Amino acid sequence: MKKRRMGKKGVTAALTLALTLPALTSACAEPSQQVKIDSVKFNGMKAPTTIDEMVKTYTNASVNVKYSNGKVRNFPLSYKQLFKSEDKVATVKGEKIPAGTPIDVNGNPIIDKSVPGDKTYYVSDAPDSNSLLNPIDGKLFMVTHYEYDTIDAAGKSAYGLVPASMSLTTLDQDEKTGELKPAEVKKIDFSAVNGLWIPCNGSTSPWNTHLGSEEYEPDARNFEFDASSTARTWTESFAQLYFGDKSKANPYFYGYIPEITVQKNGNTKVEKHYSAGRFSHEVMKMMPDNRTAFYGDDGNYTTMFMYVADKAKDLSAGTLYAAKFNQTGTENGGSGNLEWVKLGHAKDKEIKKIIDSGIKFSDIFETSTAPAEGFKAIKQYSYGKTEYLKLKPGKEKAAAFLESRRYAAYLGATSEFNKMEGITLNAKDNKVYVAVSDQSGGMEKDSAGKDPVDHIQLPKKKSGVSYQLDLKSGQKDSNGNVILSKYVASTMSGLLIGEDLPKADAYGNTANVDMVAGPDNLSYSDAMRTLFIGEDSSMHTNNFVWAYNIDTKSLQRILSVPAGSESTGLFAADDRNGFSYIMSNFQHPGDEVDKKDITAVNKEELLKAVDEQIGINKTGGVGYISGLPSLTKMPDFTAQSNK
Repeated sequence: MKKRRMGKKGVTAALTLALTLPALTSACAEPSQQVKIDSVKFNGMKAPTTIDEMVKTYTNASVNVKYSNGKVRNFPLSYKQLFKSEDKVATVKGEKIPAGTPIDVNGNPIIDKSVPGDKTYYVSDAPDSNSLLNPIDGKLFMVTHYEYDTIDAAGKSAYGLVPASMSLTTLDQDEKTGELKPAEVKKIDFSAVNGLWIPCNGSTSPWNTHLGSEEYEPDARNFEFDASSTARTWTESFAQLYFGDKSKANPYFYGYIPEITVQKNGNTKVEKHYSAGRFSHEVMKMMPDNRTAFYGDDGNYTTMFMYVADKAKDLSAGTLYAAKFNQTGTENGGSGNLEWVKLGHAKDKEIKKIIDSGIKFSDIFETSTAPAEGFKAIKQYSYGKTEYLKLKPGKEKAAAFLESRRYAAYLGATSEFNKMEGITLNAKDNKVYVAVSDQSGGMEKDSAGKDPVDHIQLPKKKSGVSYQLDLKSGQKDSNGNVILSKYVASTMSGLLIGEDLPKADAYGNTANVDMVAGPDNLSYSDAMRTLFIGEDSSMHTNNFVWAYNIDTKSLQRILSVPAGSESTGLFAADDRNGFSYIMSNFQHPGDEVDKKDITAVNKEELLKAVDEQIGINKTGGVGYISGLPSLTKMPDFTAQSNK
């Protein structure tokens, strides 16, 4: 079969599902008229009910395609696995290693020495973001994140202790069917930016680069003052494994947006954008002006940020803002108006110079253990409790870009969001969608009066809420100055809410299995008018990928991943060489299933099946959904089948 070389994705504990869809803009000639695709409708699948189904990554959903001649065709979907994450498919210095194995500052695979006398590679079980880039000189490349390692070879927690990685994959694509096959996987070199810290979700920029993330930034205050804190132990472990020297540990090296530029020869350039702020980056999503961006800030007591670059398609300098949430309602998840607090303007090179000077947290803020004159009370994710801070003279820029969430709260922005994760754009309707995976904690009313402020007072919804933001031009910041962007979020309101159950059902689900629980990755298809939602929820024993039609309000389940897995790496690409794809991964199969109250099937048999067929917290699958026709050719409407 004819193949076109495409960018392939290396995934470790990941399953990449690529869903081939007909382009809504394609057409072919029929007698006396041109036939086009008018709409795409997803027909969902039931939740898994047997051990066999609960262990698999699968779909039996389908898609109805309506054509401009009135014909409707149904295309059943299926799943094809490409490889397991433990398979040695990545090439490093002429050696084949597992796709999810991280590399050190010298480009060597990092060895797991946790079992004496048994040296093996670390292999991440947590692939996340995928960017299936637009063709570069006829080739398609994919950048994939490997977020962390859940356990080491000895079975102990390795989370945060091991440097993370990304891979660049080249894919072969069948010109007739759109089928993808792996051709080459390479590890991306982060040595120019001191390595990569916990990359969560990501996005593809309008100028065809990959925008990554660094989540759960190490807390610089704890790093400096508490040698037993994870901020210190994780960062020193990272430095020892990456640099071979724990004294090189620096919390201000991490917590940024890395941008990956792929050249036509497959080489990559890596930059970290320090002017985009330092916090728990979940994902950065660019707006149509190629200047404005919104972020997810994952964790507890976090903040919504907005960035406006000085120049289009250039993230090396810009202005950072933080939102103040002014609540207007509690219905359907809640609503509020957004007011934007300007934190500051900077260039990447300015902030990099400050970092390289050896700045510490105590150089930026004075602290007090109790209320005191001149100190402000704030509460934000990293430190975990109320802090009393005073900004040191002349440290505004360092505070804005190295302690972005603290400084935002210091200036009056809201730092009460909980598990704010995926971000995506609906350009036609001027809306941004935001996932709050778990609406509790700081987002509830502070009845005890323990928090410094209580901007958000929404109903508890552990299964989460997907929100929509309305974008407007001519908006002003909290000081009355015009924000130089046409894409400023002005309001925030609930779009889809989950349903918490009073007790677990027979499959161990504590949220309604026919509604989204734990919305995490979001991706929107303009052509299909569909919002895709990937779950990260312990409330569903099996997590799912959902398709939500913005116009019809139809919510359909289109994929189930193995029990205990998180669905990650969701990415909808409307047109890649005439085919559309929906990429999706899974992480940490079997995780925490042993803690669930499951009676519908034998839990021990379920765990045994996951471990034997996949491996609990060790590996995953890479594959894609297949079954839909090429974008460049309409069906034969005289045929009796879809084949």
